Amino acid sequence: MFQPQDNKADDREVDRMYYEAIDADLRIELDEEVPAPPVALSFGTHSYTTRKGTKTEETPIATYGNFSFVQAPPKSYKSFFTSLLVSAFLKDNRWAGKKFSSYKKDKDVYHFDTEQGRWHCQRGFRRVSEMADTLEDYHTYSLRTIGYKQRLGFIEYVLSNAKEDSIGLVVIDGIADLVSDVNDITECNLCVQKLMEWSAKYKCHIITIIHSNHNSTKPTGHLGSFLEKKAETQISLNREEDSKIVNVSCKRSRNYGFEDFDFFINRFGYPEVIDASTPDIDF
Repeated sequence: MFQPQDNKADDREVDRMYYEAIDADLRIELDEEVPAPPVALSFGTHSYTTRKGTKTEETPIATYGNFSFVQAPPKSYKSFFTSLLVSAFLKDNRWAGKKFSSYKKDKDVYHFDTEQGRWHCQRGFRRVSEMADTLEDYHTYSLRTIGYKQRLGFIEYVLSNAKEDSIGLVVIDGIADLVSDVNDITECNLCVQKLMEWSAKYKCHIITIIHSNHNSTKPTGHLGSFLEKKAETQISLNREEDSKIVNVSCKRSRNYGFEDFDFFINRFGYPEVIDASTPDIDF
């Protein structure tokens, strides 16, 4: 009579060999000098005191190898704010003000929109290129017409086929459209794990966008909860009803949080940071 083979011992040996192989990569030696993740995009500077004196550094919004997310209620100009961040990363420009600093170097931007049709997507992508006054290094996609599983797979396909070490910033406008249900724990966990995997593997920074719950400061569903736990920076947008000014705040950060700032939509239809260099606001 046939007897099923017990492969548990073999499985344990395979596991042991795998863990042995990755042990050195996962171990943190306390006497090792581990460099801080390089800054991709910063806003202003901050100072702090050490035993060796006072240090002043750039205040990061985004560092390479990590991901962040923007949360806001509907109609809070999330897509306009995304345009502001991307244009500031692509090239210093007057609309982003004087406090944004980019460390793009020769890296590219990959911008995925999951919600809008081709016409609205192109209008938003053109806004970025006009603000930064460049068409170079900016790759844009509309994913509205494909299913949520295909969206996740297509993003992975694009990133995996990019030139090695060429990816700087990845924007996913509408992360909720990468899952079937923002309260499906398995799908949401897989989605956020992909952000962690991609940002580490491609040494890039990923920024994604999610709505806030109605009358709440929390991002939507289990997906929002997973993002809060794993993100480097959590950015919140707040716009009073009928106001044309949006407040941007750092709700949480693994780094020193950037200071609040405001932006408005100027007469050209561009998001513009309000600072000391801003002329009289003309709505």
